[in-house]
Parts: sequence; structure tokens; C-alpha cells
Amino acid sequence: MRNFRELKVWEKGHELTLAVYEATRTFPRDEQYGLTSQIRRSCASIPANIAEGCGRGSNEDLGRFLQMAMGSATELEYHLLLAKDLNLLDPPEYEHLAKETIEVKRMLTSFIRSLRSFSRGQKYLKPEA
Repeated sequence: MRNFRELKVWEKGHELTLAVYEATRTFPRDEQYGLTSQIRRSCASIPANIAEGCGRGSNEDLGRFLQMAMGSATELEYHLLLAKDLNLLDPPEYEHLAKETIEVKRMLTSFIRSLRSFSRGQKYLKPEA
């Protein structure tokens, strides 16, 4: 079990979620249960899945939850683009949030790769006597 608060990728995902909540405050009321909800849910799902994976018992479980976080980040990436195209986000705000989302995706990719490498290496270690 890991402490998710110690992970930079969780911290970055949490900061992104706070920024997304702030950015969506100005969305029209008629989008409250539509795009606003979708954007917030997909974004909050990123650090939530990282945290849940850290609470699981194995690297394999953690890897699955990191993959779910990646899916949520990709979903967020699309929702932000849609919000920009609907003129709900201005271009500079969109660019900032999209850049941060891509950075979280890069960090997740790196973490997933290192976790896989570590897990493969563990299979070849001899158990201690």
C-alpha cells in the first residue's frame, strides 16, 4: 500500500481538478448536468483512481487503476476540446487546461511503464531464504 499524497502524478491531477472546477463555474446553468458534470467527473476521476490504486494490495491492481486514470484523462482531454469549440472556455484557458491534462497523461504513462518494468523484474528475483 502506498500513500497517494506522496505521488507527484496524484498531486498534479488534484491541482488540475481544482483548476477545472474553477474554470467550469462560469459555464451556463443549462450545462450543469451536461458538459459541466462530465468535465468535472472525468477530471476528478484521475486522482481518485490513482488514490484507489494506491490502496490496493498489488502493483498489478495499481496498474489497472492507473490505466483507468489514463482513460479519464483522455476523456477530459476531449471534453475540454468540446467546451472550447462550444465557446464555453476561452482559448487561453483551454490551452492551459489541455497542456496540464497532457502533462498528467505523460506522468501516468511514465508511472505505468516503470511499474511494469519493476513487476517484470520481480518475477526473476529469487525469494529470500
